[in-house]
Parts: sequence; C-alpha cells; structure tokens
Amino acid sequence: MKKLDKLILGSFLGPFLLTFLVVDFILLIVNMLKYFDEIFGKGLSFWIYAELIGYFVISISPMALPLAVLLSSLMTFGNLGEHFELTAIKSSGISLIRAMRPIGIFAVLLTIAAYLSNNYLVPKVNLKTFSLLYDIRMKSPALDIKEGVFYAGIPSYSIKVNKKLDDVRLKDIIIYNHAEQQGNLNVTLADSGRMETFFNDSYLKLTLYNGQNYKEARLSRGIAEPPPEFSRTKFDENVIVFNLDAFQLSRTPEDLWSTNRAIKNISQIKMGLDSINTLVNDLKFQNYITAQSTYTFFSKERKLLAPEEIQERKRRDDEIRRERLEREKAEKDSLKEMEKGLDSAAVLQGDSARKDISRIYVTSSADAPGTDSVFVRDSSKRVELLDSVASSTPAAPAADTVVNLPPTKFKRTAPLTDEERALIDSVVIQRGYISNAYTMALNNSRNLKNSFDVKKNQVEGHEREYRRYEIAWYQKYTQAIACFVMFLIGAPLGSIIKKGGLGMPVLISIIFFILFYMLTITGEKWAKEGITDPLFGTVFSNLCLLPFGLFFLRQARKDARLFEADFYSGLWKKVSAFLPKRAAKSS
Repeated sequence: MKKLDKLILGSFLGPFLLTFLVVDFILLIVNMLKYFDEIFGKGLSFWIYAELIGYFVISISPMALPLAVLLSSLMTFGNLGEHFELTAIKSSGISLIRAMRPIGIFAVLLTIAAYLSNNYLVPKVNLKTFSLLYDIRMKSPALDIKEGVFYAGIPSYSIKVNKKLDDVRLKDIIIYNHAEQQGNLNVTLADSGRMETFFNDSYLKLTLYNGQNYKEARLSRGIAEPPPEFSRTKFDENVIVFNLDAFQLSRTPEDLWSTNRAIKNISQIKMGLDSINTLVNDLKFQNYITAQSTYTFFSKERKLLAPEEIQERKRRDDEIRRERLEREKAEKDSLKEMEKGLDSAAVLQGDSARKDISRIYVTSSADAPGTDSVFVRDSSKRVELLDSVASSTPAAPAADTVVNLPPTKFKRTAPLTDEERALIDSVVIQRGYISNAYTMALNNSRNLKNSFDVKKNQVEGHEREYRRYEIAWYQKYTQAIACFVMFLIGAPLGSIIKKGGLGMPVLISIIFFILFYMLTITGEKWAKEGITDPLFGTVFSNLCLLPFGLFFLRQARKDARLFEADFYSGLWKKVSAFLPKRAAKSS
C-alpha cells in the first residue's frame, strides 16, 4: 500500500469509527425511548439491561452504517480540501478517482460485511432481542410499597402502609384480600409489621403484629335467608406469605418467534415464501371445490375444474406433505422400537415367524356346533369357501309358484300431451316447487359469494405477508448497498465543499440521511400496499440517491464550486445574457 493510500485511509478510519459510535448511540436512544415505560422500573439487574442494549446496538447497526460512511467520507475529503492536501494530490498528477480508491475499496468490503451481518448475525440477534424484550414486558414492576397509597402489584391483594420506618419495618397496615373475588369482604388491620423476602426474592413474608381480621360472607339475593356470616379474629402475630413469581424474570423459549420474518435469513425467507404460495394455492383450489359442491348440477354432465397450474401445484404440495408425514412416521416408529429395546435381529425373526403362517383354519360345523362354513386363508390373503350348510342356501321356487317380479322400466319416447303438461304445471305451481327452487338458488348464490369473500380476504392477507417477506429479503441487499451509495455522495461532496470538522459536513449528512430515510419508508410502503413491485420499492431510495452521487462525482472532477456564491452569480449572468439573444432570434 502506498503512502497516499495510508494517508487517506488513516484519515478516514478515525472519523468513521467515531461517527459510527455516535450515530449508533443516537439510534439506540431513539429505539430505547419506544420501550422506556415497559423495560425500566422493574428492578432488573444491570447485566439484563446491558444484554438488551447490546442486542439493540447490533440490530440497528445496518441503519447506522450508511450515515457513518456518508459523514466520515465527507469529513475526510473536506479536511483534505480545506488544508490544500487535495490540491497538492491533484497537482502531482493523481486524479480524484485514484485518491478515492482506498476508501472506495473499504466501502466495498464494508458493503459485503454489512450483507453478511444482515443475513446471518442480525436475524439471530433479533430473535434474542424479541425474546428478552417480551420477558421484560411480562415481568411485573419492582415491589415498591409507598406510604399512604394502596399497592395492588401483588395479585389478589391490595396493601396500604401509612408509615414506613425503613425498607423492613412498617406501621399502620391495611390489607384487602381479593382472592375470592367478592369485593372488600376480607380485611386485615395491623398496628405494625415486618416485610422480608426469602428464597432468592421468590417469596415475601409479611409479619403482622397486634391486629384484627374481619371476614364477611357475601349476601345472596334470596328473600328468606339467615343473615350473612361475619367473623372477627384478633391476633398478636400473623404471618402472610406472598408468591412473587410475577416479579421474577422467566425466560421464554425462543422457538415462539420462529415465524417472524425479522429473524430469518435469506434461505429461511425463501422457504416462507414457498409456504405462503402453498397456502394461497390451497385457498384458490378450495374455491373451485366449494363452487362445485354448491351447485350440484355441475357434477352431472360436467366438472368445474381448477386451472392446470393450480392443480399441478396442489399435486406437488400433497406429495411433499405425504413424504413428510411418512418420514415423520418412520422416525416415530424407529424411536418407539429403540425405546422398547428391540434389536434388529428380534424384529427380523418376528417378521419371518409371522410370514411362515400360511393358513388359518376355521373349524367346520362338525367340530363346532353353530358354525355354518369352513374358510381357508392362505398367505396371499385369498379367502375360499370350502363348505357351507345347505340350510343357508335359499331353496329354488316350485314350478307352480307365482313369483312377483319387479316391474320392467322403459323409456318413453312420445311427447307429453296438453293434459299431461297442464297437470304437471299445476302440481309444480301448487306445491311451490318453483319458488323453492328460486329460494334455494338464491341461498346457494349468497353462500357461495360469502365463501368467496372470506377466501378473497384470506388470499389478500397472505399476499400482503408475501410482499413483506420479499421486502425483508431485498432489504438485506439494499441496506448493504446503501453504504457504497453514501460513499459516492460523501467523498465527491467533501472535495467540493472543502470544509472539514463537524459543521457543514454534519448538516449536509443529516439532510441526505433524512432524504434517504424518507425515500426508504416511502418505497417500502408502496411495496407493502402492492402499489409497486417489492424489489423496486426496496431499491427506490438507492436509485434516487445514486444520480446525486454520480452528479457530485462529475462536478468534483471538474473542480466545480457548487457551494460558492460566485458560481451561481456567474451562472445567472450567463442565463440573463442568453435569454435576450434567444428572444431576438425568435422575433
């Protein structure tokens, strides 16, 4: 590496690390403010909060990297231009593109690292973040009983302490027991008490001194009934133990978030897309089945079949399900055999012994009374009738016996007469067959429409989820590419501004980052609503900012003074001089 590359890269790495930490810290504060009320004030240890903050820092890094690259590259070339080092580099015959090469190579490597982080590291961190954040949300606030205020943090109890001598000793205590959910009918009053936890803060022991307990039964609404039972108990010392499981942080299994697209890499997202396609195809296939079953005349002379692509996808999905079930069944059977302790030799011996049984004989009527026949079953599972009792065979009719045969059906070919047609019409009209047919057809149509509406909403929901999966897929690329796009904007812009430090570079970086953030949100919203393709929606911000980078690069190579007043005054003079000449030629 040449000295020039070391100089430029060394002047870039320092601001990059600093700006990355600052931007990451700012985004961390913004993220933590969303959950401030839910995660703080619950008496958790410092290491739990440190773990959660570490997860947040890694998960928001893909958003912080583009801004860090933009600001640091702008500051680097701004400092080089402000101290005339960039002028010296150009005067020695080195072009601006050559001076940007070391930072450009670093930006490319950073883009690849950002992609790998988005695909492998960030999904796992998101999984742990969701799990820990959910556990913190479910944890009850820390046990904090204040003076003169009813505390209802312990389930089924409401406690009021009028005076606290310290964290242990209490004075003038009132406890309402709502375990039976019958109102304030169980009250305990005590002059003083002690509050202590034990078993690693899993239980709270409240020792009460010099008090009374009042308990009253709830009065039912009967007219003739005895007065409700009322009991009063006086005690010198009473110990109440409260279970504090709700105050403990219990870790939830991470498998509960396995369906969230934020914790999936690209291969898992592709599997999710295929599963959603299967669900949509099944719903479309069910629509045809429902229509055919609703109107039965379809099945008489024709079939209402789904399109060939839907049928082919249905057959393929059914085959995959069948193979999966067979594989799972085989695994379960093998596990059962292993649990029973049967070795392979015993299994094979048992199978061969069962195959040697070639015939199963059933005793005849001579051997067993009441048996009508003898059957022989061989190994090919064919059953042959060997003998039968004559009494079970129906006797043939006698010659002079009259046999009542069913009437012979024939098809009429002659047309209906007017009298027959009028008789049929009168029967149909009088018995309401036509109105019943109209009502049945209307009900069938309504049922079919309702079924189609339900299926349509389900399909639209799956398609919306399908688009979100695609957005999560493409984001892993676009967020990484944004690092290189921001470099194309920052480096030429810094050489044009020729101002270093944290003044003008920070202002311009914030403007471009806000523009990038707004364009990203807009494109993703269009993609989620189906207005545009998900690929275009996620690439939209990079496509909009890339022309800015190419324009600044072109102007930087020409040493344009875009941020100086003389440049715009000269441009205005040229335009003012051009317009009269144009008007004179046209006249």
